[in-house]
Amino acid sequence: MQKNKFVAQTITFVKDELAGAEAGHDYFHIERVYKIALQIAQIEGANQEVVALAALLHDIADYKFHEGNESLGAQKAGEFLASIDTPEPTYNAVIDILKQIGFKGGHQQISQPSLELQVVQDADFLDAMGAIGIARTFNYGGFKNNLIYDPNISPNLNMSKDVYKKGGGTTINHFYEKLLRLKDKIQTSTGKKMAQKRHQFMQQYLSQFFLEWEGKV
Repeated sequence: MQKNKFVAQTITFVKDELAGAEAGHDYFHIERVYKIALQIAQIEGANQEVVALAALLHDIADYKFHEGNESLGAQKAGEFLASIDTPEPTYNAVIDILKQIGFKGGHQQISQPSLELQVVQDADFLDAMGAIGIARTFNYGGFKNNLIYDPNISPNLNMSKDVYKKGGGTTINHFYEKLLRLKDKIQTSTGKKMAQKRHQFMQQYLSQFFLEWEGKV
């Protein structure tokens, strides 16, 4: 997809807004999600402009860095899209995606997600998996000063949305609480294929981690 004026303006806006952001949720994260989303959109036949704009704006105000405010991102994105005179159908489709996207403890249930929402959600989940996902997880864990691992703290596999939003726990537990669960939440056929290798890499990493933790290798 060639960048139209709306996409080009959005890229500039997002780069400026996320300058200095935590490295796991900075513009490079946005750019990766944008690229993955466009790959999936092309294969699956989704509206590429809607996908591009939603992917670029999906973390413009992540609740983790805005006191848990889940509505700020869509609000901020809406104000920007209006300022560049985005056509109403595109505006509405993008905002609808931004209001629904996210893991949030894995509790949200979307009855009839649009193909474009599925594509952007899959792309965002994919960037939380594999080698990049591991790097992002440890970066955020360090940012929050979380323990890397404590064998006396078990993963919380049934946490509520509110508990998930509060964070905490250990970085290794986050693999079990979120990352290893993402493969089964991928919705598009293309995304499912892409998720397999990333999921396997995380499993291999954890196997090596626990061997090293016990001093066995």
